[in-house]
Amino acid sequence: MPADTNPQGDIFGGWLMSQVDIAGSILAVQRAQGRVATVAVHEFRFWQPVYVGDLVSCYAELAHTGRTSVRIKVEVYSERERDPASVRQVATASITYVAVDENSRPRLLPG
Repeated sequence: MPADTNPQGDIFGGWLMSQVDIAGSILAVQRAQGRVATVAVHEFRFWQPVYVGDLVSCYAELAHTGRTSVRIKVEVYSERERDPASVRQVATASITYVAVDENSRPRLLPG
């Protein structure tokens, strides 16, 4: 949306980062079978700009599992003008989430 743009008219990087965090957390919640908290963003790379009106898709995969945490890799693609030939990778990220209990304390991941 236009309200999500930077001064150059591209989508603000912070908006895209929030979408990536949401996408990564969905997979983290599934693996943790419960609540998680974002604890680290190891890498976030913007490869190309995202424009107002682009269709943005985020794809997450489990990169590493620890005792209480998971590292998720997220790839972001943009499709312009609803043309499948225009799909381009626009960003990548690596984010760690920790499983937390009802008191927001780390907990072991299930089996």
